[in-house]
Amino acid sequence: MDAGEVLLAVDRNLAPVSYESYRKLINIEPDGSKREYVLYTIKKGQDMVASVFLEPSSDKGRGTLRLGDNMWLHIPSVAKPVRITSLQSVTGGIFNNADIMRLDYSAEYTPESLEESGDAYLLRLKAKTNEVAYDRLEMLVAKDRLVPTEIKCLAASGMLIKTLHFKKMTDFGDGFVRPAIVETDSPLHKGYLSVMIFARMKARDFSDEVFTLNYLPRIETLRQ
Repeated sequence: MDAGEVLLAVDRNLAPVSYESYRKLINIEPDGSKREYVLYTIKKGQDMVASVFLEPSSDKGRGTLRLGDNMWLHIPSVAKPVRITSLQSVTGGIFNNADIMRLDYSAEYTPESLEESGDAYLLRLKAKTNEVAYDRLEMLVAKDRLVPTEIKCLAASGMLIKTLHFKKMTDFGDGFVRPAIVETDSPLHKGYLSVMIFARMKARDFSDEVFTLNYLPRIETLRQ
């Protein structure tokens, strides 16, 4: 397999083309205190993602929409959605909006090289535009499952921004198996840890209509 084929396989092994999922995000501070969020997320194709917060009660009903590089936050008490950026974070912690509203990697990055490293591939990726959150990625991909085990996120200078760790291979049904846990740490936020836990993910088709600003306040009505 060449670098492009490995990257495309990683995208499909991490998520169907269109899907719905439930996730818990946990931000852990150096003193051990935690802040937890539960999100319902839908995605279609390569560039449409929307989510709604289910917990905690103080954030319930907040929604996010991503169309390509454009992102918005809906707050129930505010009339109009607010523009947000990929490097901001709607949950705080180390995961930024690009991590939380993740598009396919192949939509944002071009593979530059592929090396073999024991039972893994080392895939180096370069951002296609300046709008992408990280200039470069170094992705360690398990050969057997073609899913990441670790991703280093780098700035254009080569500085390490954060590392993503993929853990706990889990069968989500219909033969779809992927890591259920993604942890991230950062040398820029020493002592802090953020964890993303997938409780459910399954293929599901949606109309383009639900990925609009007008529909954003109603995302939760799509839950089955």
